[in-house]
Amino acid sequence: MQMHKAKRVVITIEAVMQRRLTEALKSAGVTGWSILPVMGGSGRSGEWSREGQVGRGTGLVQVICIIRPERLDELMEAAFAVVEKHIGVVTVADVEVVRAERF
Repeated sequence: MQMHKAKRVVITIEAVMQRRLTEALKSAGVTGWSILPVMGGSGRSGEWSREGQVGRGTGLVQVICIIRPERLDELMEAAFAVVEKHIGVVTVADVEVVRAERF
């Protein structure tokens, strides 16, 4: 089976910023993403969880995009414009996909 190179971008951001981020992605031409809740974790400020320590309005989500490598710069510029002034982490990884026409 033929595989095709792609990029997987995961943006972890405050849930209240989700709509602003997805609007920025749309304006950058990104046509698909998945959004997952972040249930808890640990970072510079210590451990936290959605239950009791962080309210629904201040929780985190992950927005996951898989795109063609040549689209990465445009996506990163759009995402950084939103994440730059808020809590957020952006990671990029090389992946392979089966149906390249979907991305």
